[in-house]
Amino acid sequence: MEILLAIVVASAVILLGALISMGNERQRKAIDGLREQMVLWAMQDLRIKRERLARDVQVDDPLAWLNKVAARACGYDLNLQVIESVESPNGLICAIGNGRGKTIFSPLAPGEIRSLNRTTNNRLSQFANQNPLLFLPRKVAAFECSVLNNGILFDLELPLVWKSLTGHNIEEIGLMWMYIIP
Repeated sequence: MEILLAIVVASAVILLGALISMGNERQRKAIDGLREQMVLWAMQDLRIKRERLARDVQVDDPLAWLNKVAARACGYDLNLQVIESVESPNGLICAIGNGRGKTIFSPLAPGEIRSLNRTTNNRLSQFANQNPLLFLPRKVAAFECSVLNNGILFDLELPLVWKSLTGHNIEEIGLMWMYIIP
């Protein structure tokens, strides 16, 4: 009788733990969905508010604008100097002013870069393509720059700055990633 009672109690505890675990997972997914919806709502709200300002967008000093964006993203002034731009995938390589490393700006997220690395795993293609985005270290510091953390005209100013600094047109994008390589 005691063994049967112990088995019933143990199975009830296991069942209760499984139910709690499933409930927590469902709540986590719901919270993630709410967070995504909130970010989308905030971006749309900013787009509506900036319609008046969008007509007169211009960037007088693209490098100063890029330095301001980088400072907002990482929290300190990097004093960037443009080294070069690369294509496929698009990237803008800048030296950090104090000589401690470099930054790469790209419209590609870290996950997209990893998927590019998986598809271009041919050894000969590694020598042919010297794009530094394809050789990012695994634990590189990545910062997302968007309308939410760089002002309501960010996505309108970004194509102008990109064209000015790289000489290439970039399709309309709403965010840019900054990778700091020590």
